[in-house]
Amino acid sequence: MLAHKKLLLLPLLLLMANLSPAQQSAGGPVAGPAYQTRLQEIADAPSPERIEKDIRKLVSFGTRHTLSDTVSNTRGIGAARRWIKAEFERISKDCGGCLEVRYVSDTIMNRPRIPGTVNIVNVIAIQRGTQDPKRVVMMTGDIDSRVTDVLNYKSDSPGANDNATGIAGALEAARVLSKHKFPGTIVYAALSGEEQGLFGGEILATWARKQDWRIKAVLNNDMIGNIEGINGTINNTVVRVFSEGTRDVETAQEARQRRFTGGEVDSPSRNIGRYIDVLADQYFPSLDVMMIYRLDRFGRGGHHRPFNEQGYPGVRIMEAFENYNRQHQDLRTENGIQYGDVIEGVNFPYAAKVTGLNAVTMASMAAAPAPPSGVKISGAVSPSTTLSWNKATGKDAQNLAGYKVYYRLTTSPVWEYSKFVGNVDQHTLENVIIDNYFFGVSSVSKDGYESPVVFPGAAGSFGE
Repeated sequence: MLAHKKLLLLPLLLLMANLSPAQQSAGGPVAGPAYQTRLQEIADAPSPERIEKDIRKLVSFGTRHTLSDTVSNTRGIGAARRWIKAEFERISKDCGGCLEVRYVSDTIMNRPRIPGTVNIVNVIAIQRGTQDPKRVVMMTGDIDSRVTDVLNYKSDSPGANDNATGIAGALEAARVLSKHKFPGTIVYAALSGEEQGLFGGEILATWARKQDWRIKAVLNNDMIGNIEGINGTINNTVVRVFSEGTRDVETAQEARQRRFTGGEVDSPSRNIGRYIDVLADQYFPSLDVMMIYRLDRFGRGGHHRPFNEQGYPGVRIMEAFENYNRQHQDLRTENGIQYGDVIEGVNFPYAAKVTGLNAVTMASMAAAPAPPSGVKISGAVSPSTTLSWNKATGKDAQNLAGYKVYYRLTTSPVWEYSKFVGNVDQHTLENVIIDNYFFGVSSVSKDGYESPVVFPGAAGSFGE
């Protein structure tokens, strides 16, 4: 989506009311959540200078390889994770203890990239929600770094872009968002063991389930600082969001149902991608989201995947134009080409801009009610389409104004038309034929914040 306009809810709804379904399908107004001044302030808050300082500190540890030194205070992954923990604690002190900072770890033994036994240690900071603390949106980055040989833990491995930028982004997002309060919980996570097999994400996803967390989104930031592509492109205005098309935990019965009702491009992760895209258009006039309809890059992986594998929605957020000379390379110069992930390859204003997009997304989701559950659809052999859902109760209903129904042409990558229908548990779209569109429902708070759109059935479910 390449528009750069702030989407104002009331004018759009008034215009929608004057358009017939036929007029809308011919090209009506774009649908989107209400513009929020607080989100614009959050978007503008991340500091390139603070992000640069954090990246330089992480690079100063020499290597952050998962198998590197854990005892030294100046070199290796142990020193890096202790510094990250201390930095989260400093941020928490500044907000009166609003963050719960802790390690989440487990032991991994005898894997292809882990000879022997290694303690994989994540650092997390939890900003508890004021109304529904078990409902979680999370931003992750990776602590560890590597060079050409994935088992070489001795050589210098700066990991400036991959992935000191993701860690610096999570720290900066915590600085920005800890100044605000939200109904839902926000988690900032520095994960380990990514290069050795995505172990940090697997460990944290398992731990989160034991805490009864209802994770609604994982925003995995893996390389958010490079703007100079291997193909010569220099561009600081595009960010990619990768998302799985169908849920990894889908059952055979659910897959059969999806074959007939659709949903291949409407997993909760995919609708998070659309949500991020709309927020970028609203709050970042110089940043476009390139939605990639794929779990990750070809032959490569990231820390959103283990969350997806445990049924949690999650996406990968990263730069649009990679430079492979700066990834997983020994530090060297050959034929006039410099190889290695050094800090000179990081653009700090771009990293700050992508950090702001993460912060806005988490703030918006944490301020909004939970995405609707139990969304169903009916209308076969009928001129109209009916959507129904479970009306929220208890904590989920405390700041709920009502629900909004969406639909789009089946070939459209984004939601096109919407209508606020109030605090009800179903709505019929008169003279909108079920066969011609895809449909969904979002939750809207009393102060205008909106959840991602939920596609009907198991294919689009964000869970309870």
